[in-house]
Amino acid sequence: MLIWIVLAVVLLPLVVFALAVRPVLARLPRLRRAAVALQRRAAEAEALQETAVTLQQRAEDVQRRLDTTSRRLAVIKAKRG
Repeated sequence: MLIWIVLAVVLLPLVVFALAVRPVLARLPRLRRAAVALQRRAAEAEALQETAVTLQQRAEDVQRRLDTTSRRLAVIKAKRG
């Protein structure tokens, strides 16, 4: 009789633990896929950030050229008349 009590005290918590862990283990593949997708999106965001910085630098360069061209055009117009 004592052995049955000991087995119940030991096995019952193990069964409850297994039932509690089962849903978590079932979700692990989806969690791994989500983590991979998140890493991929982070890499894409970093690449987009680098592209945005490059575009910003180009825009600033074009603005400088436009300013220089405007000043030259003003000088040319002033010489004409």
